[in-house]
Amino acid sequence: MSQETPASGNNERIVIVTGMSGAGRSTALKAMEDIGYEAVDNLPLRLVPSLVMQGPPPNRGLAVGVDIRSRGFDVGGFIQALSRLRAQSNHRIDLLYLDSEDEVLRRRYTETRRMHPLAGDRSAADGIDEERRMLAPLRDAADLVIDTSATTAREFAGRVQENFADKREKHLRVFVSSFAFRHGLPRDADLVFDVRFLRNPHYDEKLRPMTGLDAPVGTYITEDGGYATFFARLTDLLSVLLPRYLQEGKSYLSIAVGCTGGKHRSVYTAEALHTWLRDAGYASSIGHRDLEQALLPQS
Repeated sequence: MSQETPASGNNERIVIVTGMSGAGRSTALKAMEDIGYEAVDNLPLRLVPSLVMQGPPPNRGLAVGVDIRSRGFDVGGFIQALSRLRAQSNHRIDLLYLDSEDEVLRRRYTETRRMHPLAGDRSAADGIDEERRMLAPLRDAADLVIDTSATTAREFAGRVQENFADKREKHLRVFVSSFAFRHGLPRDADLVFDVRFLRNPHYDEKLRPMTGLDAPVGTYITEDGGYATFFARLTDLLSVLLPRYLQEGKSYLSIAVGCTGGKHRSVYTAEALHTWLRDAGYASSIGHRDLEQALLPQS
């Protein structure tokens, strides 16, 4: 659970960056360096508490990379140490966990010809399976989980910076995304909403090539008799949930909106929700996980 931000501001916060090997820790640390953080990686685990207790440099944040390759790494011990550090430190300490789908991780190891740190003489798939089991409690303890499976390096860096740039007030940052159910649920979603009940623009030949970003598709969706009631109830629900999440110390929330193909209904609804959140005063950003794939020619 995140703590209140000290008077010095979130630019003096501490972020522990961890997660699956190959999920983008180095990219995240570089992105944080670019917005003023001091980034430290590959530090033996026994030295991390003393570094954290020293705190970040004046008017800067501190980002510390930790993973299974860190000397002395132990998941249970790390979680206990993190709890103690949060109780003792005057600075806000966030745990960022980076994840990715197994197949994406396997492909990354194949393309780079690197060996997974837990694989030994086994396949990368075996190493990934073992690491995922080992790190499950750490993922559950994270303040923010980012799945890098379907993002470019630039998009990923931008999302990291959006969440950890200097913000003087404590608030809830919300990431809204659309997705296609045919490609599975987003791994990092806190809340998932299904809009497949809405009439589908895919079956209108004029609208089929368009997306939820196009006005005619938006008009078609909003003319569905159930849309207005659904969206009103959705925003009423979030009006209750979001202040309570913030009250309980949650700093980051990922909301995913899904339809069959991730091209029309989910994209439009996610955009509408993003606009509503911004108008309500929340720090909201948006992404469309499967939109690019949905626009590819179908074989």
